[in-house]
Amino acid sequence: MAGTEDFFDHIEKGYATKGDYINMGAAMLNGEAVKNAFVKIPLKTLNRHGLIAGATGTGKTKTLQVLAENLSDKGIPVMLMDLKGDLSGLAQPSPGHAKIDERHEKIGFPFEASSFPVEILSLSEQDGVKLRATVSEFGPVLLSRILDLSETQSGIVSVVFKYCDDQKMPLLDLKDFKKVLQYATGTGKAEFTKEYGRISTSSTGAILRKIIELEQQGAELFFGEKSFDVNDLTRIDDEGRGYINILRLTDIQDRPKLFSTFMLSLLAEIYDTFPEQGDSDKPELILFIDEAHLIFKEASKALLDQIESIVKLIRSKGIGLYFVTQNPTDVPNDVLSQLGLKVQHALRAFTARDRKAIKLTAENYPESEYYDTKEVLTSLGIGEALISALDEKGRPTPLAATLLRAPMSRMDVLTKKELDEVVNSSSLVKKYGEIIDRESAYEILNEKIETAEKLAEKEKNKPAARKTTKRASTRQNPVIKVLTSATFIRGVLGVLKKVMR
Repeated sequence: MAGTEDFFDHIEKGYATKGDYINMGAAMLNGEAVKNAFVKIPLKTLNRHGLIAGATGTGKTKTLQVLAENLSDKGIPVMLMDLKGDLSGLAQPSPGHAKIDERHEKIGFPFEASSFPVEILSLSEQDGVKLRATVSEFGPVLLSRILDLSETQSGIVSVVFKYCDDQKMPLLDLKDFKKVLQYATGTGKAEFTKEYGRISTSSTGAILRKIIELEQQGAELFFGEKSFDVNDLTRIDDEGRGYINILRLTDIQDRPKLFSTFMLSLLAEIYDTFPEQGDSDKPELILFIDEAHLIFKEASKALLDQIESIVKLIRSKGIGLYFVTQNPTDVPNDVLSQLGLKVQHALRAFTARDRKAIKLTAENYPESEYYDTKEVLTSLGIGEALISALDEKGRPTPLAATLLRAPMSRMDVLTKKELDEVVNSSSLVKKYGEIIDRESAYEILNEKIETAEKLAEKEKNKPAARKTTKRASTRQNPVIKVLTSATFIRGVLGVLKKVMR
């Protein structure tokens, strides 16, 4: 068919690339895959960030799995946020299936099963590499934004950090930070007032309540030592494949504050640590943030500004961020505008709000003479998606409804035994397994308060000194008082006068 030939040429020209790439599948026309019309994503543009969106059950997680596998194969390390617990299968090869072979026959290349080097990470008490960071590493600005503090309260946080720096007191965990806050308006009030100005107890009380809220979501497990070194995310195995670091979050789905705290800490640490790279042939690291709405849903304006700033700046470090969510409208427009690759699975139009969201989503994609975007968005099948990327010169590629390739690894969770094997064979689990609780602000201040209390008690019990000198009496003798009175003197003079007469 002439229409099919024109379409094939349109896709082949639009997705041509001189450098290395990832093959996502074959473009579709009129609901059917056009064999060998490959939709290719240049490695060079993968640090321009991306979005994977679509309704529940349309294949978002499998698309994430395909991208992670192919990135690993190209020697690019990956970090995944696994909130549903269904990504650990990357460590085992796919058992294969007749339907997978049929899909790949339509696309135009054979299916190959493979496993990948996997590292299991944990923010909670689950098994895996423990991710921790100290309060000091957060810094006053980021900590204030995470706690959503006012300007006055943020100033107090800065004073606390300055005091601890001046006094050489390590701020390692939330216990340390709370202790300094309490000291500032208690035993150490005079010291703080003299050096840094008066600190209001109402303000420190408000900050403490925010910290307790964070602790209730399990943050005490995250703050502390040994701090995680972000360079350990960029490891390559002996075969030249990048490690796929899977952060298991199945037990903190209802704790978005902890999730967003970790994400901002991680991104800030990566930005501060990694060197400037600019545009290169491939990225240093790709991060996939599943259920991205958890970050944005309850974020304050200050927090959103911080995220937007990091998304804009971190690209130059060779880092790509990929947000996975149900609807593109879950992602703020200022962040959405920074995303170069968009993989849009089907959306469902059950309500007026759904239809409005579909209309807005369609407007985010390039116009195409081959598709009615709004119609395609509601008719895509499982494992099919609209794709728009950037070519090697940074220009948008043609919009392509794509029959996506199948994952090479297992599309299922690991068994308990398989998961234990992955964890037990990890060198990072041993490296970060030990909890360190060295002397920090909490212990130093407790010792300081105890010393002050002992001195005060000693001073209180000290006996008063006896007085050895008598005080001279100022009271006059009554006889002298009479003899020297004016009345008595006048009387004596009068008697003398009569005698002389």
